[in-house]
Amino acid sequence: MAITFNADKEYDIIAIGRACIDLNANEYHRPMEETMTFTKYVGGSPANIAIGSAKLGLKTGFIGKIPDDQHGNFIKQYMSEKGVDTSNMVFDTEGRKAGLAFTEILSPEECSILMYRDNVADLYLDPTEVDESYIKQSKVLLVSGTALAKSPSREAVFKAVSLARKNDVKVIFELDYRPYTWKSQEEVSIYYSAIAEQADIVIATRDEYDVMENRQTKGDNQETVNNLFQHKAELVVIKHGVDGSYAYKKTGSTHHGKAYKTQVLKTFGAGDSYASAFLYALMNGKDIETALKFGGASAAIVVSKHSSSEAMPTVSEIEQLIKDQSVD
Repeated sequence: MAITFNADKEYDIIAIGRACIDLNANEYHRPMEETMTFTKYVGGSPANIAIGSAKLGLKTGFIGKIPDDQHGNFIKQYMSEKGVDTSNMVFDTEGRKAGLAFTEILSPEECSILMYRDNVADLYLDPTEVDESYIKQSKVLLVSGTALAKSPSREAVFKAVSLARKNDVKVIFELDYRPYTWKSQEEVSIYYSAIAEQADIVIATRDEYDVMENRQTKGDNQETVNNLFQHKAELVVIKHGVDGSYAYKKTGSTHHGKAYKTQVLKTFGAGDSYASAFLYALMNGKDIETALKFGGASAAIVVSKHSSSEAMPTVSEIEQLIKDQSVD
């Protein structure tokens, strides 16, 4: 059985949260201290998911705050050019800046991100800047966990989720845990759990669920889904890296999707591309098994390329990879 969405909505997905700047190392296999040049891209998990979804053909919008400067102009222009509606992106008027993410590519297995997230515009999205008339036009509100790290962005997200539930808009929570934005794991657990309990679909890695559950050791998938199914969730996706991903439905079925082989360049960007393709498949009436294949294949394509947002694949690229690695 496929997941159903309200067809009488103008937008497929409206994402809320951070849109920032990625500066990806051009020199591979060397530490950042020795990296001299970087290429600029739009980044931020919900922005990447919106861009990836739009590239796949979904009608996508975005709610977020960006700086009133050249970086903010670049973010808005790029997202608009990629087919994302930016009418509800607001410019910060207090001189705050875009978040910057410098990436280090030491090897396919060893990559790191150096983040600059102090006083960033996206965490100052105010609840008054979240428009009910906009959210109610969408089948899905996609929430990214980093937007919960500080006020007033935190309250803006809670307001958006409340408006989505009021207006028959499915809430999808992508945990997107970034430790450097939070004060403590206790804080993460409180706010992640509060949103997860309001979400129809929850997507994350096993490690991210462990953070949400405030665990010090690896948790159990069944325990995680049993807890979430006591609330609003009808589908829970738990990703296990090279072991693939698992989707659990409230009706009791469990589905496994494999990880696709690829020539890995870097490790970042996989989660965002996974989410955009997984949701594309669901919203086009495909079953869970197919959606898992789309998510896994899309992630494999993005980790083989230099960027995250710019590398988001097309439907034909995803289908071709699935076909190439299918077992007769």
